[in-house]
Amino acid sequence: MNSMTKAIKQPSKKDKKSPKPVKVVSVKKTVKQAEKASKKSSSKKEKIPVPPVPSEEKLQVIEEYQVKPGDTGSPEVQVALLSKRIDKLIGHLKGNPSDNHSRRGLLGIVSKRRRLLNYLEKKDKKRYTEIVKKVGLSK
Repeated sequence: MNSMTKAIKQPSKKDKKSPKPVKVVSVKKTVKQAEKASKKSSSKKEKIPVPPVPSEEKLQVIEEYQVKPGDTGSPEVQVALLSKRIDKLIGHLKGNPSDNHSRRGLLGIVSKRRRLLNYLEKKDKKRYTEIVKKVGLSK
């Protein structure tokens, strides 16, 4: 009994496992691969990404609601574009009532439009009333 307890308390040298040697991956190979990749990318001319051109429908909405020429980011334009997307999504959901992913997207778009309108109402009441009448919202 005494010898067993010793064996349990103190494992023998055979039980102690020495750490296995770690396999070293050739660093030269990975460096060479990285150099090849950089040569390939540098040999080609770097292309600057060009933003996509808006559709005709979107351009018409921007043109109609812009505050000044070249304006695409004013709250009025954003509200008008969101309203157009909301109308499209409502039409889609009438034909596809179980499309819950689109329904969730619609709720996000509606809340974004609401936030823009709240901002515009605080900033300039006149512009707010104009855009609400122009877009045809009920508030």
